[in-house]
This record gives sequence, C-alpha cells and structure tokens, in this order.
Amino acid sequence: MAIEGKDDETREPRIRLGMVGGGAGAFIGAVHRMAARLDDQFELVAGALSSTPEKAIASGRDLGLDPARTYGSYKEMAIREARLKNGIEAVSIVTPNHVHYDAAKEFLRRGIHVICDKPLTSNLADAKKLRKAAEESDALFILTHNYTGYPMVRQAREMVQNGDLGKIRIVQVEYPQDWLTEAVEQTGAKQAVWRTDPAQSGAGGSTGDIGTHAYNLASFITGLTLESLAADLDTFVEGRRLDDNAHVLLRFEGGAKGMLWCSQVAPGHENGLKIRVYGTKGGIEWVQADPNYLWFTPFGESKRLLTRAGAGAGPAAARVSRIPSGHPEGYLEAFATIYTEAARAINAKKKGVALDKAVIYPTVDDGVKGVAFVEACVASSKKNGAWVRV
Repeated sequence: MAIEGKDDETREPRIRLGMVGGGAGAFIGAVHRMAARLDDQFELVAGALSSTPEKAIASGRDLGLDPARTYGSYKEMAIREARLKNGIEAVSIVTPNHVHYDAAKEFLRRGIHVICDKPLTSNLADAKKLRKAAEESDALFILTHNYTGYPMVRQAREMVQNGDLGKIRIVQVEYPQDWLTEAVEQTGAKQAVWRTDPAQSGAGGSTGDIGTHAYNLASFITGLTLESLAADLDTFVEGRRLDDNAHVLLRFEGGAKGMLWCSQVAPGHENGLKIRVYGTKGGIEWVQADPNYLWFTPFGESKRLLTRAGAGAGPAAARVSRIPSGHPEGYLEAFATIYTEAARAINAKKKGVALDKAVIYPTVDDGVKGVAFVEACVASSKKNGAWVRV
C-alpha cells in the first residue's frame, strides 16, 4: 500500500493513539492494535482498556503502556489526555455497542479524533445524537467497517462507478456464521455474552453484529441508497434474547432490489461473507474467504477472474495493495487500510490541506444508516415481515 511519507526522512510522525476497551479477553481490541500498527502510522500510548480499574491496569501493563497513562475510565482518559502536551490525537473505541455513544462524545468534545468499531451505537436515538456531536466537533470520526478496506472490494466499487455493470438491478449479500449454533452465552463466553444481551448489543443480534457489515458492504460497492425493507428475524436457540438469523428483502432508490441473509447458526460457515451484484451490462461476485479475487461476467461473454495487484485490477485496488500479486492479503490488511486512510485524513487535517479524494473510510453517516437498518429489520419482523421505510 502506498503510504504517504514512508521514507524515514519524510514520513509523518506516528499518530498518538489511545484505546477504550480491548483489554484482556477482548478479540477485536487486538485486531485494532495490529491494524493500527501494520502500516506504521499509529503508536498506542494510552488506554482505558476495561470497565473495571483493576482489569484496565492489568491490561495496560500487559501491553507495556506507561502506568501513568493507563486509566480506570474513558472519561478520566479523555480529560487528562486532552490537557497533556503530547496527549493522544486519536482514540480507538472497541467496547460493546452500548458504550460507543458516551465514550465517543467525551473525546469528540475535546477535539480528539475517534476511530470507532461498528455498529455505531446500540440504538438509533444515540446514533443520531452522536452524528450531531461529530458534526459539531473539529475532530474526525471514522467507523471501522473493515471489509470496505479490501482491494477487490474497492475494485468492485470502482467498476460500478465506471458503469462496467450498467444500471444496477440486483444485489445479493450474505454473511453466515456458525459460532452461536448452541447457547454459547450460557457458558459465560465473553464474546457471546455481550453480543446476545440487548442491554449491551442493542435491538439486533445477528443483524447488528454481522448484518450491518453485509448491508454496509452492499451500500459501499453499489452506491445505492436503501429505501425500504421487509425482514424475517428468528431466534432459533432457546432462551436467546436476540435474533440469530435474518432474511431481509431490500428495495433501493432507483428500482434495484436486493436480498440479505445473515446467520450465526449456520453450521459449516465460519465467516461466509459474500456479495453478488448484477446490472444491465454484467455481474460481479466477491467472497471474503478468497478475497484477492473478483469474478466479473460481462453479459454474453465469458466469466473473467480479476486479481488483486494483477490481471484486470484498476487503480482503486492497486492503491490499497501492499504486496505483489500472487501473495494473499486478508482480514488484517483490510482492517489496516481503514486505519491508514484515517491517518491520511488526520494528517491532512493537521496540515490544513485538502484530503486526497481517493481516501475512503466509513463515516458517522454510514454508522447511522447501519443502526437504522437494524431497527427497521426488528420493526418489520414484529409486523410479520411488513415493508418498513428506512
């Protein structure tokens, strides 16, 4: 990936980063830390890594953080770091969903850039309030819908924008998993407990956790705006309080139609994110399990295989590729792309210069749309799958 200022003499100083959440036992926190460091754009210098001060201190020690910059709460960190001469410039928020709004607000109001995990918040009211806080702040807000960072996802988006598919008619996207096929949350497994708890996750289970990813991916690639949906949500595991499977029909502005399936009770699917888009001139297909390839079929012609940094790929894919063709890039690299795009935006803002139009990252607006999608799915399902405007 072409990193601005990569040479030692010209490179930008690493952005001082803090983290809220992501302590011991947290999966996504470690992913964010690896992604932030992969392209050498950030340095983790502070953290409020757990909801309890004792765990936060222990987690900070494990990561080698200065004890003086390991905090018992995100509010304490926001207040003190904003006053330090070399305080954090950006913060990663990697907590359960219900904490996102309050935590992000504390940093935004102090001018600290926010990089927040998805979904944006646990409910639409908070999502809208957070958007207002972001608009009123001088700080940037980046949402880590990491699948938008894959080179061949960028390639697909570019092809749609260039008209290679013609007018989009059909969007098929699915995200099946199997890790919640049994009542894992009843064993006390941390990742399952909060994701199946309405108080922490919000109104959506599979819809909030992975359905938002599928919806965001479809929107990112096609550029289409969702108009209405009809959803059938199920909770197949007895005693579970949130949906673990959803079938959703989609109607987009302009007449395109779509179908979205997300499930966490589909044995045999570890992380089966897949999207197909069809237009008047052709179709494309991308599968996250084989992310370096994109299938393109012009109508009436043979199917073509486009490869990352190789045959058929355009500048959008090449721009976020790090290594030569034939070497696979995957999940962590895609995640790192979002962080590097964030770094470019932060550095441009520090210099007071216009941001390169090629820089793309999910925004607070994308986050509001994601939460609205979840709540519309829940509302539709309660009405026996009735069509609901989004």
